[in-house]
Amino acid sequence: MASNNPFWKELENAPLGTEKSLSEALDQLAFNDQGLITAIAQQADSGEVLMLAWMNRESLEITLQEGRACYWSRSRQQLWRKGESSGQVQWLKGLRVDCDGDALLLLVDQQGPACHTGRRSCFYFDLNGERLEVVAEPVVDPNTLYK
Repeated sequence: MASNNPFWKELENAPLGTEKSLSEALDQLAFNDQGLITAIAQQADSGEVLMLAWMNRESLEITLQEGRACYWSRSRQQLWRKGESSGQVQWLKGLRVDCDGDALLLLVDQQGPACHTGRRSCFYFDLNGERLEVVAEPVVDPNTLYK
C-alpha cells in the first residue's frame, strides 16, 4: 500500500542520493498511539533476522547517538539498551526506514544470542502444516545471561 504521508510519497520517486534532515525524517515517522514504532533487528553481515522490538523517539535518538541498539520495553515501561543486563549488545551498523515510515530495520552486529531464551534469534518456531516446531536450540544457557 502506498503511503498517504506526503513526505514519504515525495521520496518514492526521489533520485538516488536525495537527503532530508534527521529531525524532519523523525518527525514524519508513523509512531502509534503509544508513541512507538516497530523495529526489526537483523544481523548486518548475514541477513539473519534476530528479533522484533519497539522504539519510541527517544530510544531511536539514543540508538543513533550511541551506535548501540536501545529500545522501549513495553513490559517495564522504560528504555532498554539491548545487552545492558545480559551483555548481549547489538552494535548498530545501519538503520533503515520502510517506504511509508511505519517500521524500522536495524542492521546490527549482535554479540551472542539475541533472544532471552539463549537462542541466536527470537524466531525459532516454524509453523508448517498443522503444527509448530522448535527449530533452534539455545546457544547459551539463559540462566547465565541475566544477573
